[in-house]
Amino acid sequence: MWPTEWPRAARDIASATDEAVTAARVPDRDAFEESCEKLRPLDLERVRAVHSAMVREVLEDLHPDGLTGESVQEALERCARGATTWLPDLQVPLLVTVLTGALGLTDPDEESGPQDRFAVARHALVVLADLLSTAQAPASGYLRRAIAEIARAETVEMP
Repeated sequence: MWPTEWPRAARDIASATDEAVTAARVPDRDAFEESCEKLRPLDLERVRAVHSAMVREVLEDLHPDGLTGESVQEALERCARGATTWLPDLQVPLLVTVLTGALGLTDPDEESGPQDRFAVARHALVVLADLLSTAQAPASGYLRRAIAEIARAETVEMP
């Protein structure tokens, strides 16, 4: 499904992300948790970069006239309301971290440890599932563009 020229890590991130978002949209908690666990051994900084790029792009698509504080608040509330019905350990502050981090309003390096980074990645999947459901869009296109942009940025030499 994913381009063979992508590095293995990129394909693993894309596959686990797509599976988890699909499971969250149903919602199927067991399938969601299983897919999330596939992200745990991966480079969570790269996972964060992909998820953040996706969240930003979906928010931009949903709000083509500009994103407001009210728009972000609405997304947060909709996501939290929907996810608490099937994800009892949902942590709303982590949903806030996902949204503000994707928009560049908080510093992801302030997270304290690998367990926290995994929890943020897991909550990013919940946010993505909600946003993609709202946009009525599959994750695949957003995943491809996010990974392509990260690859492009990594190959551009800084002056």
